[in-house]
Amino acid sequence: MQVTIHEAKTQLSRLIAAVERGEEVVIARRDTPVVRLVPAEKERPKRKIGFLAGMMPLEVVDRLTSDPSLDAEIERDFLDSLESPDP
Repeated sequence: MQVTIHEAKTQLSRLIAAVERGEEVVIARRDTPVVRLVPAEKERPKRKIGFLAGMMPLEVVDRLTSDPSLDAEIERDFLDSLESPDP
């Protein structure tokens, strides 16, 4: 749908409803398209770093970050996953 600037000013609510229904609305100066109305993108919630802080006992965190044998196991698993294709 294409409307003039004057029509857009007088019928803005109707044009917004049309965009919300998925229609494309172009505002023109005389016969020259100038602006296209599009729906606004919904803002995604921001992710918070550390949102699980305090949820795991420090002993578990210490074990996961300071055990060389666990590091080696994780590395082996990772390398194995690179060599074998997914089923």
